[in-house]
Order: sequence, then C-alpha cells, then structure tokens
Amino acid sequence: MNPLLSLGARGQAVWLDFLSRRFITDGSLKRLVEEDGLAGITSNPSIFEKAIAGSADYDEALKHAESEGDRDAMALYERLAVEDIRTAADVLRPVYDASERCDGYVSLEVSPYLANDTEATVAEARRLFKTVGRDNLMIKVPATPAGLPAIRRLTGEGINVNITLLFSREVYGEVMEAYLAGLEELVASGGDPGRVASVASFFVSRIDVAVEKRIDERLAAGTGERELLDGLRGKVAIANAKLAYRDYRVRFSGPRWNKLVTAGARVQRLLWASTGRKNPAYRDTLYVEELIGRETINTMPPATMDAFRDHGVVRGSLDEDVPAAERVMATLKRCGISIDEVTGALLDDAVRLFADAFDELLGAVARKRTALLGDRLDSQRHALPGPFAAKVDACLEDWRKAGKLRRFWAGDATLWTGRDGAQWLGWLGIVDEQCCRLAPLTALAKEVQQGGFSHILLIGMGGSSLGPEVLATSFGRQADHPELLVLDSTDPAQIRTVEARLDPARSLFIVSSKSGGTLEPTILQSYFFERVTAVFGRKRAGSRFIAITDPGTKLEKTARRDGFRHIIYGKTDIGGRYSVLSDFGMAPAAAMGLDVDRLLSSAQLMVRSCAPSVPPTDNPGALLGTVMGVAGRLGRDKITLIVSPGIADLGAWLEQLIAESTGKDGKGLIPVADEPLGAPEVYGEDRLFVYLRLGAGADLGQDEGIAALEKAGQPVVHIGIADPYHLGQEFFRWEFATAVAGAILGVDPFDQPDVEASKVRTRELTAAYERDGELPSEAPFVRDDGLAFFADAANREALAAAGDTTAAQILKAHLDRLEPGDYCALLAYVERNEANGDALRRIRVAIRDARRVATCVGFGPRFLHSTGQAYKGGPASGVFLQISCDAAPDITVPGHAYSFGTVIAAEAAGDFEVLAERGRRLLRVHLGGDVETGLARLEEEVRQALA
Repeated sequence: MNPLLSLGARGQAVWLDFLSRRFITDGSLKRLVEEDGLAGITSNPSIFEKAIAGSADYDEALKHAESEGDRDAMALYERLAVEDIRTAADVLRPVYDASERCDGYVSLEVSPYLANDTEATVAEARRLFKTVGRDNLMIKVPATPAGLPAIRRLTGEGINVNITLLFSREVYGEVMEAYLAGLEELVASGGDPGRVASVASFFVSRIDVAVEKRIDERLAAGTGERELLDGLRGKVAIANAKLAYRDYRVRFSGPRWNKLVTAGARVQRLLWASTGRKNPAYRDTLYVEELIGRETINTMPPATMDAFRDHGVVRGSLDEDVPAAERVMATLKRCGISIDEVTGALLDDAVRLFADAFDELLGAVARKRTALLGDRLDSQRHALPGPFAAKVDACLEDWRKAGKLRRFWAGDATLWTGRDGAQWLGWLGIVDEQCCRLAPLTALAKEVQQGGFSHILLIGMGGSSLGPEVLATSFGRQADHPELLVLDSTDPAQIRTVEARLDPARSLFIVSSKSGGTLEPTILQSYFFERVTAVFGRKRAGSRFIAITDPGTKLEKTARRDGFRHIIYGKTDIGGRYSVLSDFGMAPAAAMGLDVDRLLSSAQLMVRSCAPSVPPTDNPGALLGTVMGVAGRLGRDKITLIVSPGIADLGAWLEQLIAESTGKDGKGLIPVADEPLGAPEVYGEDRLFVYLRLGAGADLGQDEGIAALEKAGQPVVHIGIADPYHLGQEFFRWEFATAVAGAILGVDPFDQPDVEASKVRTRELTAAYERDGELPSEAPFVRDDGLAFFADAANREALAAAGDTTAAQILKAHLDRLEPGDYCALLAYVERNEANGDALRRIRVAIRDARRVATCVGFGPRFLHSTGQAYKGGPASGVFLQISCDAAPDITVPGHAYSFGTVIAAEAAGDFEVLAERGRRLLRVHLGGDVETGLARLEEEVRQALA
C-alpha cells in the first residue's frame, strides 16, 4: 500500500505544508487528495512569498485586482491569499464532509506582526474567518503569551484555530487549557462544540537543530562529555514530541473532558510541523516515521511527502518506548542544556522569522504593484557612495526589524521625542478622507466658475500659502476659471504689485490661516476687505471672501461677523506644513478649476505605496526619509533640490516642510532650493542632491549636471514626476519622508518653537509702535555710499576687529567666517519679483562658487514661516546676511496706527534679534529706498569681497 495511505489506517492524517495557485489549478492538489489521502493544507508567509515572488502565476490576478482599483501591498496579498484559500478549501470540502468535520481543513495565518497583541490577533482572526467564508478554514494563531488568550476567545466564538509555533511542552499545556476553556465558554453560551476543530502544531526538526548547535558549542568549549552529547543528536525533538503526545492523551481524558465530549466536542489533535529534515545525515523520512500515532496529523513539505511515499516505513512509533524519551530529556538536562531555554529561544526566533518572511512577501507584492502601475506612480531611485549606502541599508533594516513603519502609522510618538507628535498625524489619512468627500470641493469649483470671477487672491503664510502657490504656478490659469494669485508678504511694494493685477469687483479672496490669528493674513484681510467694501458696501463685501481655518479661531469669528461666503474648516490634527492635501490646499485647487479628484486619486497611489505593510526598502517615503536622515547624521545636511522649471515652486514648499520640521534642538536639515546647478568642483561634502524631474521632456542641462555630480561621487536621489497632477504624490511622499527623517535625527517634526519666537518679537514691536509711534532705532556701524551695515554687539565686535570700514571690507570679513560645511543665507526683506530674485541669485552663486558652501535665499517675511525655523533652531552652521530697504510708498494697515512698512520692518528687526540671541553669525545691510540700485551695488561689493 502507498505508505501515505497507510498512515491514515494508523489514525494519522496527512496534511501538506505548501500552497500555490498553479498547484491548485493544474489539478495537483486534487490528485494528492485522491491518490495519497491528503486531508489538509497549511500555509505561511514564506510559502506565499515563494509562490508569488518566484513565479508569474499571480501576475494576471494582480493586474485584474489593480484594474478594479488600487490597493496597498497587504490588501493585494490578502486578496490573492483568500482566493487561493477558498479554492483549496473547496477542493478539500469532500474530505471535510466525509470525515464529519475532522479533516479537510486549509489554514491561513494571522499577520505575524500581531504575535504579541491579543486584541489585534482576535480581531484579525475574526475578520479573516468571515472574509474567507469557508467552514473548513483554520486560522493560525501563534502560541505566544499574547496568543494564548486569543486562542481561548476564538474557540469560545466557534472559530477553528490552528495553534502554530509550538515548541515547549509547558506552553503546550497552556494551549490545551486555552482550548478546553474556550470550548466550555462556547457550550455555556449555547454554541455547538462539535462544529469547532483545532490542532496544536508542534514544531519538531527545529528543536534538533537548536539542540545540536548547543552540543557543538559545549564540545568546542570542552565542557561536556562527547559520547553523551553525541548520543543526543537527532533524538531530542522526537523525545519531546512523544512526551507531548503523552501529555495530550492525559489531558483529553477524565471527567472534565468527558463532559465536553457529551456536549459534542472533538479533541484538539497534535499536528507535527517542521517535519522536513534539516540535517542531511538523517533519514529524509525521520520526522514522519518516528511520530506516527492515532489522532495526530503530520504536515509535510512536498519533498518529505514524496520521500515518504517512495520509501516510508509505517509503524505505531509514538507509543514506542516512552521511557526512553524520558531518559533522553533527562540526559539533556544533565548535560547542562535547558529544553526550556531552547524552546523559548525557538519561539522568539520563529516569530521574528515569520515576520521577516511576511516582510519579504509584502515587499514582493509591493514591487509587482509598482511595476503594474508604471508611469501612474512617480519613480524614485538613488545613487549613493558606498559608505553612505551601507549606513542607509543598516538604518532601513533597523526600521524593518523594529516594525517602525507600523509604529509610525499607529501614532507611536516615541519614534520622535515621545512628546505630542502623535496628535499631528491626521495627514496620514487625509487623502482617503478627501476622496470620500469630494462633493463639497466639486460644488465649490462649480460655484466659483459660475461666479464671474477673474481672479482669486489667496492670503496666507507658510503652510497655508506655499502649497496652493505650487499648484497655481505649476498649472497656471485653467480655461473658464479665475486665476489663482497668492500673497504672503507685508512688503508694500509687493502688495501694490498684486493689487494692480486685481479688479476688486471681479475677485474672490481666500483668507487661509490655520491658527486664525497670524498677523500677516489678519492685516492683509483687513486691507482687502476695506477695498472690496469700497465697491460693494460692508453688507455685501463678505460675499467675496472665503475663510479656511480651524474651528474656533479668531478668523472664524471674523468671517461670521462679516458674512463671508464660506467658512471651510481645517483638521485640528494636521499641522500647517502638512496640510496641503487637506482643504487648505484642495479648496484653492478646486476654486482655480483643477481636477481635484484626479489630483487626490493620484496622491492615493503614493499613500498606498507608503502603507505600513510596505517594507522600508520598497516604501518610497520611508526610503527617501531614511536617505535624508542618514545624510543629516553623516554631515550631508544640505538637501539640495534640483527641480524641473515646470514645477519649480515645489522647491519653496519643500523648503518649509524640511526646514520647519527638522531644524530644531541644534539639529536638522537645511533645504537648498532654487540654487542654480553648478559644476561638481563648487560643492563640498555636505550635500545630498535630490533631482525632481517633470515628465519625459528635455531638461538636458539639468540631466547633464546631475550626471556629472554622480560621476564625481556626490549622492543623488532621482524622482521622476510623470505629470503635474502627480504633485499630490510628491506632497505625500515628502511629508512622509520628512517625518521619517525627523525620527532618525531625533527631533519632533511637528513643532516649530523658533518660528513662534519670531512671531512673539514681531507682535511686541508692532505693539510698541502702536504705543510709542515708532520702532526702536539703531545707528549703523558702517556706512558706505548708500549701504548701511548693522550688527548686534557680538557680531559687530567680530567684524570690526580688523578695523574694516568699507562695504567690501565688512562683507569680506563676514563671508570669511564661512567654513567647510557651513551655509550662507541671504534674508531679503524686499519685494519678491523677478529682478530682485535674479540679483540675489547672482550673489548666492558668487558666494557658492568662491567659498564652496551651500547658499539659501529667503524673502521676508515669507521665510519666517518656513526656513526661519532651521536658521534659528537648527545647526549653528549658518552665516546670515539680512537685507532690508525703506518701504516707499508705504500702505497704512486699516484700524491700526502702523503701516505695512512698519510691520515688515518689525518682522526684520524681530528676526534679527532672535538670530542674534541664538548666537548666529549675522550681518544686516540696508539698501535704502532704491532696491534695484542697492542690490546692484551689493552684488558689486560682494564680488569685490570674494575676490
């Protein structure tokens, strides 16, 4: 007789430890049932990983699943697994029926990540049992301390449980108790215990492997008797199993069990798992032949099943010479090897190895999903020098092993500083929320389109303005929709420039402020409300305004009082710089006529790519964040952003996100945006370059420059953006990456303490102006042909030590303070226009090329709500040149004694004071009233200083 069939005659069921789609569909499973008496199947993550990653069998199913709507790696895997489990269960259903529910089961594992979480294990088991919807399904639950109460509860609910990762007889006793107690609860609640089956999967060969490793260690150390130790080889696992079988026969007898039998209960059979030989010196059928007994199961891998079919020997081995098994275990103890230590370590290792296998499985699914998405998902790759790459790999592995991405998504604030980071994670779920509530955005778009508006002016600062500005400049004006303009400055010249483009009678104003009390949006709203009131009267003026703010703010109260057209609420668990995919960004996008559904649907692809189920190496947000964080720790803390012209303003949004999130506690990353690409020799060893390339068009100059940097050994991250509508993907990728980088750097990426310091000082200065009619004044320490230089006492002393008195000399002394690894920031309180931008760009390039340092340009007060945080709270590697001018002609702020010129002067003064308090290397140059001439003169003096 076929030895496999003979096992059935001995009362032992044959199950298979293998499952794949082709194995089911080509009839192999059915043949094993019919020819070998196969009575069940077990599966695990490693089996599925080999099946899915190792073949193309699932490619069509994945393609079909994606055609019905994108899913993350976990959802895709589960769909594939559930399909296989259902099909296999249907093939085995006749066995289930013929055996009266004793056999015919297929096992599906709860996520190995949940091995130490009872509640999550119970919830997952319930969900999977319901999802598969087959009576002959067993849910695999590990025999961990957290798994034991889950086993009891699931049994009590009538769910079939396969207890896995069982090594220890002591733990096995707890497993049997959990099963019995669960049955008793089921009976007490009126359930039918006869409909519940359970197996206890006792792992065998791994015990011998672990014991023999300890034997070898003792022999190598000369601490054991060789003959005695060698006599234990290949015997401990079988002896342990025989004694477990004896435990089983004792526990499933007596009054307690008989009472359950009367109610219809069935025994929890022992299932021998890990029965393939690990040591080639042993007979390939050893762990089958020595473990044959009634009311047991042997689950074999295919190779072991083939071997046993060919030459297996069948006898009732489990009952043979049990005293000899006791002697083996006693000898093991006498030799100084603790079986409890062995099995405890095996359980820990098995939980880790199953989680590792699950990571590999989900990574394989994620890679196949990425390939299927093609250009729908923005690409990402990096080229890093060897030591840098090794550090990144080590950090990624640490995140994987510690499950940090799952902790991230669960809101574990200990990933950062342990303070309050978790309360600011609403952005993780905002895209899915927005996709489920598109109606208000669609209605707003239609209303604005039909309103006859020519322009929309968004008034905001920082996170409220930078995201919408990226969309406005990247997409431009949409046909049949108003043009979106953004104003985030108190500079009178810039206000007049923007105002000149508007017709108040045909303009819609969006006042956007999360806190609802930020100075700049408040006074700008007052100014433009007065302008609109002059056209429509006070009662109707509010109908031209929309407020976007959090509930309960001062702006909400103002909007209600003045009858604003709409009040759109932000989410209190999303910080300003992480808010672009919330209504702070999407409402302006809808109003300007963008296809918000398309933008958010594209963003969803990146959200799912960064899901907690996607291992760090395949998770684009985690991967980018790790590269950034490791770069910061290695001193490559200048994140240099090279952005295609069509989406150039993305750099300004990234500046705020990165600087304000990471620049604090003396640490952080300094984003470098809009710095023209130079030759490799002008860069030091403190840079990480990120190339954000739009589309397949020709960015030949940038392409060639980036290639030269790579060749020179500079680290480069490449991000390919297929379409402007993929900006939603980039918003989420970078938010995720920045939060990961913050965790690696050891900072809280969700606060901005030094931004608040500048705001406080500005409010103090404007209040002083209201009281005294003037701002505190200070005499320059050097004047030279229209340029006036100011410094705090410490910086003035350092700069004047050599007796320098000309502009070029002062600038030379200041720029000579730049050292390798420093950066130079130009903080310009002038109008942000093309001419001024070009002049500042020429100055920064001259400094970079001469000193080989990173350079930044910030327009005040805009940068105060952005990079200002890193300048004040980040690493003390900045050398700052503040540039101010006279506000002419000035504009009065309605309802206040001060003007906009006063406000920007107060902001510059406050910024200067806080930088000085932080001990920064700082110089201020005042240009006077003619900014164009002043900047030209400054450029000339800087070039002389550098020469």
